[in-house]
Amino acid sequence: MKKVLITLGVGILVLGLVGCGKTPTLKNGEEIIAEVNGKKFTVEDLYEKLKTQGGETTLVNMIDTFILNEEVETDEDAKTYADSQIESYKSSYESYGQDFNDALKQAGYEDEDAFKEALIVEYKKQKVAEDYIKDQITDTEIEKYYEDNIYGDIEAKHILIAPDVTDDMTDEEKAAAEKKAKEEAESIIKKLDKGEKFEDLAKEFSDDKGTAKNGGKLTVTYGEVVDEFWDATNKLKNKKYTKEPVKSEYGYHIIYRIKGKDKPELNDVKEEIIEKITDEKLENDTNIQTEALIELRKKYNLKINDKDIKKSYNTSIKEASTNENSSN
Repeated sequence: MKKVLITLGVGILVLGLVGCGKTPTLKNGEEIIAEVNGKKFTVEDLYEKLKTQGGETTLVNMIDTFILNEEVETDEDAKTYADSQIESYKSSYESYGQDFNDALKQAGYEDEDAFKEALIVEYKKQKVAEDYIKDQITDTEIEKYYEDNIYGDIEAKHILIAPDVTDDMTDEEKAAAEKKAKEEAESIIKKLDKGEKFEDLAKEFSDDKGTAKNGGKLTVTYGEVVDEFWDATNKLKNKKYTKEPVKSEYGYHIIYRIKGKDKPELNDVKEEIIEKITDEKLENDTNIQTEALIELRKKYNLKINDKDIKKSYNTSIKEASTNENSSN
């Protein structure tokens, strides 16, 4: 956890002209914002300077915030997301003995409400990216995911022998504990070979207390168990058990396959597949959110009139396109 708040891509540029009297102006109408020893500094002077120092980024952030607020409702989900993130940040800063409000000000946020608004904008960017991905997912992608990743559940039983390992053990002690657990699992398989009941052995020996009381019975769902467990269960024939202990991060498993259920119909899991493909693309493509926002600006007919900022923006678009092509 970094000790400085992430700015979340939100640029802040405030030009405040506050006062009771009128701001002085030149004959051409330009407002004078400062004078020193006869030298007058105008709003135009400041603008010309600032637009080359993050002006394009600041403008695009302002535009994106407007578009996102038009496109995505600030609903309870958005607020809940922002609140949970704030609580997480607060907890992290407290653990470092730092003041969260001071950190906010150092990061450029006036107060917690301003930070919450920035988090809500980030939430909306994510929603826009998800919609962008879903619009591009093809039936071919869905069908391939269905063939490669969707399986019927498997009814099974298992016995887990977990090594008695603690963090303060030496490597030699941990290795000895692993060896002992494996040998115990192997001895249970020998008991099964001699005809002892799987259910009785699970109740007596299994370290998975949640299933042990039911004779080790559980439903095995692809993606919800560790790969080693799924692979071993999927390869077993009905009413057969593993002849060697199956090692996973939890320990050593002896698995008995009762029966497999039919694979669900594509239409029944289509929405679930679309969500999974979307999640995978969000995780694997770091440019996808940028692409989504570029397309959204086109939809809202973005037109940049300042030639320098327009040139900078077009350069950014080309760089984003280059990054997209190099990642494909």
